[in-house]
Amino acid sequence: MIRFFENHSLKQHNTFGIDAKAKYFFEFTEPEDLELFLNSNETWKEEKLIVLGEGSNILFLDDFDGLVIHPKVPGITSVYEDRQNEWYEVGSGEVWDEFVQHAVTCQLGGAENLSLIPGTVGAAPVQNIGAYGQEVCSLIEKVKGFDLEKGTMVEYAGNACGFEYRSSIFKSYLKNKFIITSVIFKLDKFPEFNLKYGQLEEKVKEKGEVNLHTVRQSVIEIRSSKLPDVKDLGNAGSFFKNPVVTAEAAEKLQLKFDGIPVYPGAEGKMKLAAGWLIEQAGWKGKREGDAGVHDQQALVLVNHGNASGRDIYNFSEKIKQSVFEKFGVELDREVNCI
Repeated sequence: MIRFFENHSLKQHNTFGIDAKAKYFFEFTEPEDLELFLNSNETWKEEKLIVLGEGSNILFLDDFDGLVIHPKVPGITSVYEDRQNEWYEVGSGEVWDEFVQHAVTCQLGGAENLSLIPGTVGAAPVQNIGAYGQEVCSLIEKVKGFDLEKGTMVEYAGNACGFEYRSSIFKSYLKNKFIITSVIFKLDKFPEFNLKYGQLEEKVKEKGEVNLHTVRQSVIEIRSSKLPDVKDLGNAGSFFKNPVVTAEAAEKLQLKFDGIPVYPGAEGKMKLAAGWLIEQAGWKGKREGDAGVHDQQALVLVNHGNASGRDIYNFSEKIKQSVFEKFGVELDREVNCI
């Protein structure tokens, strides 16, 4: 199935609820339809283009004067299994948390710590989504999609996707040049649980037995207590990345600021808690017009009703500057600003 619109409102397609409009909007459910559409008219190759799932990690600053591609490819299909693992191919239009629920129901581990992360399966590799010590890159065997420059379907093995902290080749040099249509995940029949991050271990122990269901439910409860529901309050989850600094810089910050949370990062570096930095800089619960910081989680910027994308962006700039002045640490946005 395909749908095509001109001058189409994107308010229902981004979780901040920004009423930006797209010059053109194309939705598809079959990869073949995407290929036919893009190869049917040279005009599309000349238009600016973005790929939009649920819009849970995007902030529109203005109307988009180009083509929005909205993948709605369905399907959660077991494609192979052995004694230890089972592999699933999942359509890029599937809701991420519904896939996690499916995996847990089938007693397959690996994704449970990533419960309740908003967005679609197609967005998961782009951001290399992660939570509670788990990143999706550890589950990805293959990413399938359409290469806009080659004009054909292409596959990338998981180890060829350039996964880094909240990044991948699909967010860097292949950004808006490759449209993901499905992802193959490798899940574990005998999972080892990762409970060492934040409150998770304590929450799971309250429920008694440690299993996939109690881990998933604990993650959901923790996230729900801290993060506002986008149906009630426009937001895109974590607005900033947790800064990564050298071990030396982290040690200096610990000596200067008592209680600053520091976690091991990749390549011997250390990760700081952006939410703690923002809160200590005095921004938790603050608001300017309809742009604000959530009163339960300082890492989350919210739209209290009628904030524009520019309002929220300008508000975030003030937070960045304030944190830098207090800690000497530069915050990078996790949200994509269009």
